[in-house]
Amino acid sequence: MNREEIVRMFSEMPTLETERLTLRPMKVSDAEDMYRYAKRLDVTEYLLWCPHPSQSYTEKYLRYIEQRYRLGDFYDWAVVDKESGHMIGTCGFTRFDCPHNIGEIGYVLSPEFHGKGFGTEAASRVLAFGFEALGLHRIEVKFMEGNAASFHVAEKLGMTFEGYRRDGMLVKGRYRTIGTSAILSEEFFARKRKTS
Repeated sequence: MNREEIVRMFSEMPTLETERLTLRPMKVSDAEDMYRYAKRLDVTEYLLWCPHPSQSYTEKYLRYIEQRYRLGDFYDWAVVDKESGHMIGTCGFTRFDCPHNIGEIGYVLSPEFHGKGFGTEAASRVLAFGFEALGLHRIEVKFMEGNAASFHVAEKLGMTFEGYRRDGMLVKGRYRTIGTSAILSEEFFARKRKTS
């Protein structure tokens, strides 16, 4: 997978489906749904970004994201609950390391949808896309120490915890220890064969 292929693939970002979710590009019309969770301190505690101060800020952010989609350099999907039609979070790739065929994924969900398997369901679909459509060799998740929910999702995805990098990032003025979990393509396909 090279940079040109990624730009081509994501400039017309595909919609992905699971049993309960639709993963599609974010839109400005998602602002109310996104702001509902993006304004919360408990949601952003383990994220790189701060709570959104207003719904108009969220609208501006989503306009910016729409531009990035057109350029093919943004890889995050809106996670939409099929039953309600509401956007309940985001899931996608945070970066690609093209020379080494590696992708990193991230996810965030509105707290009212925690504990119901939605995060794992969305991330599983993104993993499948990464290995099957993009042909990645390795996909990893990075999370701040203390973020048990993110660690748990990575475990349920079949990822191996590889350790912590002490004070590995300076986030919002504070050094945070960063954990890494990862899964290789052969591990993903072996798990898929077992479950099918």
